Amino acid sequence: MNKKRKIDSYVDFFINEEIKNNIREIIKPIFDTIYNELNIYIWVICFYNIFLVFIILANLFLILKLSNKLSTVTYLEK
Repeated sequence: MNKKRKIDSYVDFFINEEIKNNIREIIKPIFDTIYNELNIYIWVICFYNIFLVFIILANLFLILKLSNKLSTVTYLEK
């Protein structure tokens, strides 16, 4: 019973539009600061993933090329 009243009080607290706006105004600078601090790391991770995809594709291309050369060599030996 007591838990139900607590939940109802929390819900009533967030129903008020002015309180929601005040909380958003308080939290917005915190999220902006966190985003600004993590922004460079997000870009580094994105560039790393793009570079990694290119490296994997280049390795796949080289393996296919090598496999093709090896298969032609074995056919010539027979």
